[in-house]
Amino acid sequence: MSATVLIAAAEHIASLKEREELVDTVMFSDVEALKALDLITRQRPKVVLLDRLFADTSRGTALINRIKADPSLVNCEIRIVEGDRSYSQVPLHRAEGGGPTGGSGSGAAGLVVEDMPSPPSTALDQIGTRNAPRFKVVDGIEVEIDGNPATLVNLSVSGAQVISPTILKPNQRVRFIMSTKPPIRLKAAVAWASFEIPKGSARYRAGIQLFGADPAAMMKFIDRHKE
Repeated sequence: MSATVLIAAAEHIASLKEREELVDTVMFSDVEALKALDLITRQRPKVVLLDRLFADTSRGTALINRIKADPSLVNCEIRIVEGDRSYSQVPLHRAEGGGPTGGSGSGAAGLVVEDMPSPPSTALDQIGTRNAPRFKVVDGIEVEIDGNPATLVNLSVSGAQVISPTILKPNQRVRFIMSTKPPIRLKAAVAWASFEIPKGSARYRAGIQLFGADPAAMMKFIDRHKE
């Protein structure tokens, strides 16, 4: 097993394979991120390199969070790779005041490699969806979003947070159905969404804005299911 794993945008893989300094690196395209994560968690490489184009996506952020949250990967260094510049390596620990510690690279043609700081974890509530008190619900409560099942995390009379195996995108208009008798059917929109990879399974966490809900009916549902 190589001591280094690299994950890059598919269009960059071919050129990266030609680089002499990466000859012994195990490479995955961005669409193989879950496959790469499985190998990383099993074989625990010393270094994980992420192509900048991939690292700046929600999938890249989710992968970084997943690796940094795993105690067994505490010694795994996560670094960013950029092409078409001189080579430099930023030490893992940065000096106070902003700039990295340590010297610059040799200036030879090659890769720029930077250590990746931990991105902030996804907040349970994000700006734009909470304009009423939010109540956490008990585990296992499902709703439907455009006919697809999603797990309810919390709920208010005007919004909800859900976890969905189906892709959800900000500003997406959706149909939101809650299983009551009769069912509560609402027009809704995705206010924010983030991609997560907990224990190797891909999912989306999203804040949903609800339109035209009956406050009394919503509070009745909340009272019945809140934690």
